[in-house]
Amino acid sequence: MEEANQPEVHRGLKDLCFERSPTTFIDGRAGELRYRGYSIHDLAAHSTFEETAYLLLYGELPGRSELAKFDAALKQARALPGPVHDVIRAVKDAHPMDVLRTAVSALAAHDPETEDNSLDATRRKGIRLTSQVPMIVTAHHHIRHGRDPVPASPELGHAANFLFMLKGETPSADASALMDTDMVLHAEHGSNASSFTARVVASTEANLHAGVTAAVAALSGPAHGGAAENVMRMAREIGDPSKTADYVKAKRRAREPIMGFGHRVYRAEDPRARHMRDGVRRLSEEMGEPHWHAILEALVEAMRPYARHGVNVNVDFYAGVVYYLHGIPEDLFVPIFAIGRIPGWTVQAMEQLDNNILIRPRLLYTGPEPREYVPIEERG
Repeated sequence: MEEANQPEVHRGLKDLCFERSPTTFIDGRAGELRYRGYSIHDLAAHSTFEETAYLLLYGELPGRSELAKFDAALKQARALPGPVHDVIRAVKDAHPMDVLRTAVSALAAHDPETEDNSLDATRRKGIRLTSQVPMIVTAHHHIRHGRDPVPASPELGHAANFLFMLKGETPSADASALMDTDMVLHAEHGSNASSFTARVVASTEANLHAGVTAAVAALSGPAHGGAAENVMRMAREIGDPSKTADYVKAKRRAREPIMGFGHRVYRAEDPRARHMRDGVRRLSEEMGEPHWHAILEALVEAMRPYARHGVNVNVDFYAGVVYYLHGIPEDLFVPIFAIGRIPGWTVQAMEQLDNNILIRPRLLYTGPEPREYVPIEERG
């Protein structure tokens, strides 16, 4: 085939639109993000995770009675079947993301609507998974340390209940609010690797649990979900704000990335980042460890010359320090990302199912030209 007739290859499917979506608008150059038309800045400042999840799943912000009903459904789903606890115990020594993937898959055997791919049933399954995923993460955390899981609180909101189940104590209002904001910011982000994976699985008409299981697997890769974990390692490696400039110079000379900077979509600053910045400052002061915030701000200043090249701070830059200040182990940072993203994965699957077509891109063949088969006796 002549080169002029060959199809154009878009490696990584970069900048290709494969479908229409009414859910998430992203302008990478302007640094703009909207859910269902609402600016992420307004949602982060004024909305709760429950309101935001409702918005994503139903298309509109809830009224008081709608929110109360939705909140009740989330709280009612705060339970894991006994056999799923058994699965968690059986694989407790694995990485938390591997445990989460396995447990979500196991939940498919216990959901009454697993094989119902109608939009209403898929939404209900997504609501249940939204509550069950934090229970898996926290149950595994306690089980691997030889403790019984902490039962869910029937009173606390989604983010506060996660911290309660994880730490066994009611979190402060500020700590709960910051975790809530973190979940709002991570709730949905268009066709990222894990969301695209969920859509590919949904396009085969597999059930939501299969799609979320696959999405968790995609998120577990360090190129997608590992930035928050790596930022905290970097901050500990630097150790003191005064060493930041030299650290950045050394990394740039070695052509090594600075964790938490740059994004596949955003050329401007990630619009989600600013909402974690002030929270990190307040939480670091509350926890008596203000030097972590100081290191991050010194990194932002040292990286300022590279901003004109599109290397700006992203949301995970601050998220990792939030988790660390809560005393959360680093291997739980990515599972927390997954906790917030369940509504987003659900709505992506719903969109795919609503107007389904099997996602099946092509590969451009670059192998040998046609050749004759040689029997093994003649190959020498």
